[in-house]
Amino acid sequence: MEDSDKQVQMNIFRAPAAARAAKTLDRSLFSRTLPTAAASIKDNRLISKYRKQLEKTKEVFSLDKFDVCAADPDAALAAQGKKCLVLKPHIKPDVDIMRSILPEDLHGEIPVGFNTAGHVAHLNIRGQYLPYKTIIAQVIMDKNPTIRTVINKIDNVGEESEYRTFSYEVLAGPDDMLVEVSEAGCIFKFDYSKVYWNTKLGTEHQRIVGLFKPGEVVIDVMAGIGPFAVPAGKKGVFVWANDKNPEGYKYLGEIVKRNKVSEFVKPFNYDGHEFIKKGVDLVLEASQRGDCALIPQKVSRNAPGPRPEPIRVPVPPTVSHFVMNLPASAIEFLHNFQGLYEGHEKLFAPHTQTKLPLIHVHCFAVKADDATPLNDICQRIDKEIGVLLTPGDADKDGQVLIHEVRDVAPAKRMFCASFRLPSEVAFAPRS
Repeated sequence: MEDSDKQVQMNIFRAPAAARAAKTLDRSLFSRTLPTAAASIKDNRLISKYRKQLEKTKEVFSLDKFDVCAADPDAALAAQGKKCLVLKPHIKPDVDIMRSILPEDLHGEIPVGFNTAGHVAHLNIRGQYLPYKTIIAQVIMDKNPTIRTVINKIDNVGEESEYRTFSYEVLAGPDDMLVEVSEAGCIFKFDYSKVYWNTKLGTEHQRIVGLFKPGEVVIDVMAGIGPFAVPAGKKGVFVWANDKNPEGYKYLGEIVKRNKVSEFVKPFNYDGHEFIKKGVDLVLEASQRGDCALIPQKVSRNAPGPRPEPIRVPVPPTVSHFVMNLPASAIEFLHNFQGLYEGHEKLFAPHTQTKLPLIHVHCFAVKADDATPLNDICQRIDKEIGVLLTPGDADKDGQVLIHEVRDVAPAKRMFCASFRLPSEVAFAPRS
């Protein structure tokens, strides 16, 4: 055993201070959980062969009185008697497998990361790694049992297509892009090649939906297939959900029905520039008509008497939130808010308790640790609405909350700018 391995054993099994002070033996004080990798062996007859190879490369986890040959971590395989070899904790399976395949001069930025949509793994392999794209895809298929198709994007989302779709090539598995995804308790079934979906935005979807209150109205200007709209509908929020992509609109309608949120989510198929004002007008008309959601009351199956009347949730006359998740260009839609509520000042404070809507606009900006991206976003908003906001609290006049969503490139970050629509914009003459 090497000195480094001995040191690991000493650190892992060093007696805790509590044990040294104890008068009775407490075995739980000596319990340790150590995450490790494992090499799954398909044929138990080859265990000895692979063990020798892994010991030679110093990858096997070596501890006194510890059997590195264990039951496979996959319960189904373990039930068949399949075994695995426990590896050292620092072993990263994806990277190490790729290193064994790729030439040494390509060991720098190994492309092991990928997006998923249902059974599809979506890679973005470029440059010097392209000759190895097929074998990279095969490794991903082998290591991820739920992945049946691996594709590689061959253009940039948002640049070649206004619908944020992309051209792709199949690297492994069938060309089957009809996927099913579960997020926030909702089921989304769609053709991944025809609409936009990004699993990495799940946290952002939940963050924004968490800002909505039941009974409010939200206008989702670039709704896609409904990752904001459908979970919001589940919590009793009215959503006027619009998407310009006919395929997105089609799947949005199907997803709304499948998730039983039709009482709250209304799909539309307009250009976003047009829908900002149109949506506001439609909401006001719906409220004036007395439109409402009818929610059946839950009663015991054996309860006597007639079923109670459903609960009526009226559509309010004003919009509480706008969501604009088109980061490549959403800020350029903001000039459409000019005159949004022209002539309807009495719907809002100080005449009522209702505030003007909050706008949540996603955008890209340079990745930096100083105020550069924040100032850039404020200036771009000012260019569209004629009001220079300062970074701060979304609920305070003249301020904007700029939330960091995720890094999308080494020098590029996605943000969400949230601010309350200024009254001088909302009540200006419509252009």
